[in-house]
This record gives sequence, structure tokens and C-alpha cells, in this order.
Amino acid sequence: MANRAQFENSNEIGVFANLTNAYCLVAIGGSENFYSAFETELGDHIPIVHTSIAGCRFVGRVTVGNRKGLLVPSTCTDSELLHIRNAIPDSVVVQRIEERLSALGNCIVCNDHVALVHTDIDRETEDIISDVLGVEVFRQTIAGNALVGSYCKITNQGGLVNPRTTVEDLEELSSLLQVPLVAGTVNRGSDVIGAGLVANDWTAFCGMDTTSTEISVVEGIFKLQGANASRIARYSLIIFILLDIVLTYLLTRSLTHREMKSSLIDSLT
Repeated sequence: MANRAQFENSNEIGVFANLTNAYCLVAIGGSENFYSAFETELGDHIPIVHTSIAGCRFVGRVTVGNRKGLLVPSTCTDSELLHIRNAIPDSVVVQRIEERLSALGNCIVCNDHVALVHTDIDRETEDIISDVLGVEVFRQTIAGNALVGSYCKITNQGGLVNPRTTVEDLEELSSLLQVPLVAGTVNRGSDVIGAGLVANDWTAFCGMDTTSTEISVVEGIFKLQGANASRIARYSLIIFILLDIVLTYLLTRSLTHREMKSSLIDSLT
């Protein structure tokens, strides 16, 4: 399901967090409510890493990754890199990358199979993205914007893109990514999808200003409703079993009482 969260007074939680199927990076120094939202939903499944990049908190905009790898900019310090490597699973490859467009989260968007990148990104960087993340790389724009990571969010289930994306572009992008796409907004009409939303294959987090309609679109395109329905079904089954036990107990008590009353009447007569 999709959850609302806020980093201090900012609804742009995609700036301060990077969520994948294998780990989650969150900025240090935020409010406890922000961290507790992630801990409650993800704590039992994947590691949640509190970190900074180059001493700054906008970890979601300068890093990009999936379950296979994580790319950080050249400004990431040795201690930060070591901390991240020690905190995330050993199967995830962490690579520091020399790239002029150092806001990697703004310039790259990916899932576990495909990546879209800024049209001006270096050829060497493109090769590193392909090798480290294990994805097929395409140079693309979203609604005419080269910052594909800012105006699009994709998972292995689906993707949300800038609302100004044309139907033809949606079909082309969907064909490249091999996942369904829909145009939409977050945070009450914001078209900067990557800054206002983080998601993986089973959950998503968006800003507190995100409306119920926007959340419904997010849950629908990322197929989060199925997971929620499954959880509700499990809870319903547990409640049904408990009710059955209670009713059986009450019925047994009632029959016993009746039998005792009948036996007493027989003896008196």
C-alpha cells in the first residue's frame, strides 16, 4: 500500500530517501515520524540505512540503485561509502561514479531490468550503469524533460510519469520498459514525481499533501492494492476463525445449560 510521510516540513520525500527491493537509504537528521514510517513498513524486510552523501541529506537525488547495485557520486566520502557497503546486503554492488551530472537520482530512473538516463550522460557512465545495475540502458526524455529521474518513477510492476507526457510517448516508454505506465501527479498536483514519491514492488511512500485520488493512482499502477487486499484477507480469516471459536464456545455453554435444566425438571416430576 502507499503511505504518506514528511521529512521535517518537506513533502518531497524522494529527495531524502531512495527505496529499492533490497535496501532503503534515508537521510540523517530528520524527524522520528519520518523514520518510523519506513521502519514500520520495511523494517522486517530490508535494511534501512541512515546516511548522508558528501555531508548532505538529499540522498534520494544523488544516488540511484536497484536490488543488484547502487551508484553514488564521486563526492561521496570514503566513510560514507564504507558505511553504506557495510549496511546493505553483500549481493548489492556499490560503485562510486565519476560523472559531470552528479545528481544521479535526477538523471537516471531504473527498476531491476531497465534504466532511462539523461540524454547528455557520458558513454562511460552508461556502461557502468549497465554493468553495476544489470539493466538495459536507454537515453530518453519525459515530456521533453531530460531529467528523467525527476519526472518519472518506475518499479518492476509499473510506472508513474509526468502528466504532460503524450499518449504516443507513454506507449513508447511502456514498450521500452515493458511495464504499464500512467501519467499522474503527487503532493496535490506536483509533476515532479521522483521528488515526491519513492516505491518498490510492494510499497510506496509519498508526501503528506498527496490526495486520496493520487494515492489510488499510485496503488493501482504499482499494483500495491493486491498486496493490501491479501493482507486484509489474512486478517479477515483470523477474525472469522476467532468468531467461530467464540460462537462454538457460547453454543456449547448454552446446550449444557439446557441439558442441566431439562435434567432438573425430569427429577422434580
